[in-house]
Amino acid sequence: MSLKDRLKQDSNAALRAGDKPRLGVLRMALAAVKQREVDSRTELDDAGTVAVLEKMIKQSRESAQQYKAGGREDLHAKETAEIEILEHYLPARLSDAELNAVIANAVAETGATSVKDIGKVMAAVKAKAAGRVDMSTVNARVRAALGGG
Repeated sequence: MSLKDRLKQDSNAALRAGDKPRLGVLRMALAAVKQREVDSRTELDDAGTVAVLEKMIKQSRESAQQYKAGGREDLHAKETAEIEILEHYLPARLSDAELNAVIANAVAETGATSVKDIGKVMAAVKAKAAGRVDMSTVNARVRAALGGG
């Protein structure tokens, strides 16, 4: 079953169960996926759906930080709950050791020697670990591996 089908199925289950917060988040996710499909005029595969969910999670994290800084704990809690629901649909996260191995492999593959090569390494890591790791964390670790951080 594709990820998009799982979102639809879980949305229907949340509707039947009367779980309004979960239903709202799932409907929002399905709408974002549909919008991306309309914009690109293609049917999204699981990787494309994961990319949409990652973008939504990133936006929710930024919003949650702003709400917390502004003293709006109620909205911060709402965004955090949305993040938890959406993260359920992402692939399993990489451990620190696995991430370090992927970064080391990408550095070796690309022949990167300095921070100037960070773009190549990031592209290689993203191809292998998309949806399984926060790319801002990867950026910091790649900089450290290349001696720039």
